[in-house]
Amino acid sequence: METLEDKMIKDIISESLGKSMSYKAYRDLVEELTANNSTTGTEKTEALVNYTMLNDRRMKRWDKTVKVSEEAKTKVHNFERKVTWLVITESWCGDAAHIMPVINKIAELNDNIDYKVVLRDENDGLMNAFLTNGGKAIPKLIMIDNQTGEVENTFGPRPSVATNMVNDYKAEHGGLTPEFKEDLQRWYNKDKGQSTIEDLVDLLA
Repeated sequence: METLEDKMIKDIISESLGKSMSYKAYRDLVEELTANNSTTGTEKTEALVNYTMLNDRRMKRWDKTVKVSEEAKTKVHNFERKVTWLVITESWCGDAAHIMPVINKIAELNDNIDYKVVLRDENDGLMNAFLTNGGKAIPKLIMIDNQTGEVENTFGPRPSVATNMVNDYKAEHGGLTPEFKEDLQRWYNKDKGQSTIEDLVDLLA
């Protein structure tokens, strides 16, 4: 029997899906914001504007260069149920710039996967329903069964390998330093989206 909480979450998801956009529309939005020296979100600081510009370049690069192995392609092709991957993000988010193009590469391989994007600050109820360790961490992917409306799984805000790196560093140092954040960016560049692909394929198992 569906609980009141389950119904509330379904209603929140339904409302957010009504405001969602395609990945292409999101990319177009980020390009437009970059051209206008702006950013998504409720804060429009110079730093966040600069992150949006940087992320636009990152996403352009990953859109062109992410490679999916034949083994991963086969697993994605074999997925037969219709699902929606609803992703919460903002244009200034560094992790999202590395991850969202990879999500798109996987979603493009199977018409049963509908990839939709919403902005965090415009969907507070949705974000609050899918916190990570009590925080509004993004990007956050919510996998929804299209037939039942049930949430099947989530992914994010980072691939599991990077999550372990972050957790280990926080445990040792009490927080993330600028130096660690630079190391994490280098890790993303070296990993080339492969850890994210593995985690996404696992969602479809």
